Amino acid sequence: MMTAMQNNFNEESAGNGKQAEIPSSTTREPGVITRWVNSLVQMGLGESLLQIGTNLFSIAAILLVIFLAQAYYRRTPGPLTGNRNQASGSAPTVEAPVNPMPGLSIPVIDGISRAAQIHTNVPSRPRKEISTYTVQDGDTVFGIAEKFGLEPQTILWGNYNTLLDDPHSLKPGQELTILPVDGVYWEWLGGISFGEWAKFYGVEAADIIEYPANKIDPNTVGDYNNANIKAGTWLIIPGGQREFVNWSAPLGVTRENPASARVLGAGACDPVSGGAVGYGTYVYPTNKHYLSGFDYSEKTNHRGIDLAGSEGEGVYAADAGVVVYSGWNDYGYGNMIIIDHGNGFQSLYAHLSALYRGCGQSVGQGEGIGAVGTTGRSSGAHLHFELMTSTWKVNPWDYLPPP
Repeated sequence: MMTAMQNNFNEESAGNGKQAEIPSSTTREPGVITRWVNSLVQMGLGESLLQIGTNLFSIAAILLVIFLAQAYYRRTPGPLTGNRNQASGSAPTVEAPVNPMPGLSIPVIDGISRAAQIHTNVPSRPRKEISTYTVQDGDTVFGIAEKFGLEPQTILWGNYNTLLDDPHSLKPGQELTILPVDGVYWEWLGGISFGEWAKFYGVEAADIIEYPANKIDPNTVGDYNNANIKAGTWLIIPGGQREFVNWSAPLGVTRENPASARVLGAGACDPVSGGAVGYGTYVYPTNKHYLSGFDYSEKTNHRGIDLAGSEGEGVYAADAGVVVYSGWNDYGYGNMIIIDHGNGFQSLYAHLSALYRGCGQSVGQGEGIGAVGTTGRSSGAHLHFELMTSTWKVNPWDYLPPP
């Protein structure tokens, strides 16, 4: 029967000359929200829409959790809520004894406790009296001065009889006088007014007389400028200054006037005419171009540089000139050579272990004139080197080339 019906339907369609339309199931029109979402997707806003939706869902979930938690805790009785079945009215209070744990003692704290401090800073107090110091191995004038908060020249000015204004004179075992303040320590010998003596050191008489460490009774001295102070009294001159006593070579030792160096020792020469003249530029007088000892320092009366060198190493003329001193120096320099460069400058080479050039000889720049040593007052092998004019000793570093 189904076959017959299908054949009739096919014939009917063919007779009409039209394709038969097969009815399909009914489809729904898309909703407004769906069409709006499809529009946003077509506009490229689908990803943004998804993120917004995710965030809104997260916020809604959090709010829901909070709401449920609050509802739960409102229904749960708190730890202090009374028993609903307990009879009304007041009940006797039961005090439970509190027993401390065995072996545990609870200290009674009265006030605020303070932690113990292991290290205590003791403030340094100003010294009011003269003290003494024993020189140790490795000590320098600068180092000792720093230990006591003084200027280095005060160490020299307080110990002339020991150091003779020469920092090279410092030796282990020496007992030094350490002043309580910067200044000079000197013996009052009389012969002039006390006021003039004080002015020589740049201070007033009252500065010395009234300084407590000098232990002078102002009522017994009378007029300060003509103070009644016993000759031979050693006095601290607070803030005082003086010129250093020249313990090295004098100035102006030239080929025309070498006799000015005769006070220094047997190495003085006779006058010389002519001879080599320097270039006015200088080379290092040693193989090593760094210090091994004291630097140039007017504060410590060290007006030269101590260049490093091993015993016997060569020493060279810093510039061309004529030898005007060659021999022993009686004031701590040991074997020494002085060269006059004929242009207003002289150079000095001290503590030599050997002398290769003698009086009156001309030398060229860089020519060997001796050997490094430790003669005289020297703490070890090095070359003490000076440059000077007829009026002043200059800092050699200002004239030597860079190391």
